[in-house]
Amino acid sequence: MKMKETLQLGKTDFPMRGNLPVREVDWQKEWEEQDLYGQRQKLNEGKPTFVLHDGPPYANGNVHLGHALNKVSKDIIIRYKSMSGYRAPYVPGWDTHGLPIEQVLTNKGIKRKEMSRSEYLQKCRDYALSQVDKQREDFKRLGISGDWDHPYITLDPKYEAAQIRVFGKMAEKGYIYKGLKPIYWSPSSESSLAEAEIEYKDVKSPSIYVAFQVADGKGVLDDNTYFVIWTTTPWTLPANLGISVHREYKYVAVEVGGKKYIVAKDLLADVAEEIGWENPKVVAEYEGGEFEYMTAHHPFYDRESLVMCGDHVTLEAGTGLVHTSPGHGEDDYFVGKQYGLDILSPVDSRGVFTAEAPGLEGVFYDKANPIVTGWLEEKGALLKLDFFTHSYPHDWRSKKPVIYRATPQWFASIDKFRENILSEIEKVDWIIPWGKTRLYNMVRDRGDWVISRQRTWGVPLPIFYGENGEPIITKETIAHVSNLFAEHGSGIWFEREAVDLLPEGFTHESSPNGKFTKEMDIMDVWFDSGSSHEAVLKQRPELTFPADMYLEGSDQYRGWFNSSITTSVAINGVAPYKAVLSQGFTLDPQGRKQSKSLGNVIAPDKVIKQMGADILRLWVASVDYESDVRVDMNTLQQIAEVYRKIRNTMRFLLANTSDFDPSVHRVAYDNLRSVDKYMMIRLNQKIRTMREKGYDNYSFSTVYKELVNFCTVDLSAFYLDFAKDVVYIEAADNPERRAMQTVFYDTLVALTKLMTPILPHTAEEIWSHLSETEAYVQLAEMPGWQEFSGQEEILSEWQAFMAFRDHVLKALEMARNDKLIGKPFEAKVTVYPSEPVRELLLSLNTNLSQVLIVSEFVMADASAEVPDNAVVFDDVSILVEHAVGETCERCRAIKDDVGSHPALPTLCDRCAVIVEENYPEAVAEGFE
Repeated sequence: MKMKETLQLGKTDFPMRGNLPVREVDWQKEWEEQDLYGQRQKLNEGKPTFVLHDGPPYANGNVHLGHALNKVSKDIIIRYKSMSGYRAPYVPGWDTHGLPIEQVLTNKGIKRKEMSRSEYLQKCRDYALSQVDKQREDFKRLGISGDWDHPYITLDPKYEAAQIRVFGKMAEKGYIYKGLKPIYWSPSSESSLAEAEIEYKDVKSPSIYVAFQVADGKGVLDDNTYFVIWTTTPWTLPANLGISVHREYKYVAVEVGGKKYIVAKDLLADVAEEIGWENPKVVAEYEGGEFEYMTAHHPFYDRESLVMCGDHVTLEAGTGLVHTSPGHGEDDYFVGKQYGLDILSPVDSRGVFTAEAPGLEGVFYDKANPIVTGWLEEKGALLKLDFFTHSYPHDWRSKKPVIYRATPQWFASIDKFRENILSEIEKVDWIIPWGKTRLYNMVRDRGDWVISRQRTWGVPLPIFYGENGEPIITKETIAHVSNLFAEHGSGIWFEREAVDLLPEGFTHESSPNGKFTKEMDIMDVWFDSGSSHEAVLKQRPELTFPADMYLEGSDQYRGWFNSSITTSVAINGVAPYKAVLSQGFTLDPQGRKQSKSLGNVIAPDKVIKQMGADILRLWVASVDYESDVRVDMNTLQQIAEVYRKIRNTMRFLLANTSDFDPSVHRVAYDNLRSVDKYMMIRLNQKIRTMREKGYDNYSFSTVYKELVNFCTVDLSAFYLDFAKDVVYIEAADNPERRAMQTVFYDTLVALTKLMTPILPHTAEEIWSHLSETEAYVQLAEMPGWQEFSGQEEILSEWQAFMAFRDHVLKALEMARNDKLIGKPFEAKVTVYPSEPVRELLLSLNTNLSQVLIVSEFVMADASAEVPDNAVVFDDVSILVEHAVGETCERCRAIKDDVGSHPALPTLCDRCAVIVEENYPEAVAEGFE
């Protein structure tokens, strides 16, 4: 027998290397075969429900890091809630309609105009479902647990039917109307856009000051007077029908070059500087209200512009007089409507001028700017032309500029229930507080919602028209269309004639001859996803309404959070969510958005193939997701290193509990040594912190930090470091060894459960080596925590000891640097403590040489003189010397009693006694 065989060296089949890219796939296959998601749901039947409603990612393209951040965060919450006394089902969803899919098909060479609408819609549907399948596999590979076989998909006929019912209920309440209003219009997409589909980019625009000559000054102004306006959109001047002033502002007439110009008094200095007027002479002063109903000559068309009073006029920039085109601006529209102006918008869906703008027909709007400024110059109306860079709205899909354009559209009237939405926002738990302010302000300031789109791939607006053009939206028609969609899908709307989509025998006073037509516009895709509370939460028996939580990226304050609360309050009177949590975006280390063009994209699939999904999940847990998150492969490599430390800690615990049966060998807390009690207390503190401050507050980074800190500082750098002298050296059933194994095992079970929401694959692998009743850790419950009698005193003592230990480690480091010792185990440490430190060390009743991992520890008498070569600290002096004696072959300590047992001449007295008691035959026969 070899002497090494007398040691209780840890043994485990748990490998040091995780080989996650391979092993995770095996675990996921097993989970699916065993239906762990279904088992967990069955276990949780009858428990309080927690529903995190999945916001539908768009079914187009590969999963990116933003998807991973979002889905893993949701999975962490769902897994934790499921293991914490809640029934927490997770139904994933997808958003499948909209322009991006149309664009993909176009890029694939599919020509929309060369096939029937039904054929085209089927191609859109097929592509969307192929993307759903692709993304579903990507999400499952991330270890996301959920009802993947029964997701909700916005193109599903039953979903579309529910969406129609939402529309019908809003129409029934009078919230839906058709109007000619200026809205965001994307010439590149040839469609209206909602505010949620707008993003801003810097562009260079012309800045012009234009003089409008007075036509009818109502006896107050003569015709040698000019109203001065400022605009950055010269192309909208062909649609100018008026000039707006503020009724209460002061305006002045200034004489320059024999002409008089009207500008706001407070802006005169700025305007004069901009235009280059030298010493403009103020000849009169007016209140804005005096100009009301005056008219001015349009600068290049033969018509007049009406002067109106509007509250939208400000003194922040410009001249205090606002060029007004009711067909190209929201404020312009409202003031124009108040004064009875027409809604002139001489630009078509492609952004090209129509015949309503003489001289510009066929010209793209942006190309008209130099033409218009040229005309103004010819007419002598252009006072100043300059250029400046400013933020301008763009189509978030095509990335091209948008315009305001008046077209007939269907709207949801936010004004009619705005206060209700704002009231509900106040009741929601905004986990990130600024989210409330952001959404509140958006709803407070938003105009009516444009819900119609001039596209193909989407849910049609279920509106019929009578012979006189009157829209028909009744309970009867909505119910019938909803039922048709549920049975056939919304494509039937385009396959059948209007009369065949109406209830049998339907009549309406607007069509005495029974002739009907139908609306061909589709709904805004935000109406699609914003109806999920009706189509999913209320339709799926395992879910509840309102949902307990919505969790998406911060862009969804203008998107899904917004559209969902709008439709829900409209038809239900309540918000669809009780709480909202948002996350930032993933950026590269320079703070740039990840994009293929910059070459800074990190594909989750690449990370998973190289490192494993658990590394990506651990990264998600590590970040402060409330803000934008910077990440690159170096970051993920660092996370992989942290994972290795966690794994090795757990491996050590497994290896050194392989002969420990908790039902047989467990040591009661009261029988533990002081240091073991300390670690048990620390473990319970960590459990509480990770649960209460971490998971319960959705602060995954707290869980991450506490887990890593406990593994590396409390365990690896302290408890497990000196534990080897007990669990390796003592006999198998030694009480001190079994005590430490008790702490080890309880730590293993607790940490494995706590890490399961974040590292499910690794946790499951660890669990398979434990002696617990649940076959899978995912079917276990989160660990509770407790406080022990005398806990505060033990904590206080050992925390004080840690400060003392830091001094010892510092002294050992200095001795090593001075070549007095090599490893700390070669040292003899003599301490000269203050009285409080002496009392502390005596009260611990602990083998301090063992805990400090030195061969000999001596506490000098109080009267002993501190040698000159001791290291002096405030409350203790420490002398480090090389230990005297021989190195024990078995425990490797340097002892002066090595050889005290003749039969075991290479062992110290401690080891000799252990070997003689437990291996008498080997002692008799002699060791190899």
